[in-house]
Amino acid sequence: MATKYTIGELAKATDVASSTLRYYERRGLVQPDSRSEGNYRLYGTETLERVRFIRAAQATGFTLDDVAMLLDVRVAANTACEDVQVLMEERLADVKSRMAELNHVQAVLTSFLDKCRATKRRGHCAVIEELNAACCPVP
Repeated sequence: MATKYTIGELAKATDVASSTLRYYERRGLVQPDSRSEGNYRLYGTETLERVRFIRAAQATGFTLDDVAMLLDVRVAANTACEDVQVLMEERLADVKSRMAELNHVQAVLTSFLDKCRATKRRGHCAVIEELNAACCPVP
């Protein structure tokens, strides 16, 4: 007989919270294979592997919408790798954009830290003054 997991057992086996598994179910990424006599969701080993695939894809930077497409590609017999390549190019562009934003934040914070270290007067913070000026210009 095939192994069946309750949602709690599946959560433990995949190291994913039960609430996350329920969310995946609402998103249509996983479905219970059956229900127990007590009406508990029961999942098979295929779902266990599917959840592990979802987590691996997310760890690589794919969104859940991306994952849904990848799951379709995973089971399709005649899917071209180019479909996945386009998706990866989009994700890579997103990562590059976020890295540029983070590099900007790093530069600003480094500059602010340098200003803080240079300011020695009590009751005076150049960074607070600069942020106040940026948000609330004096007329």
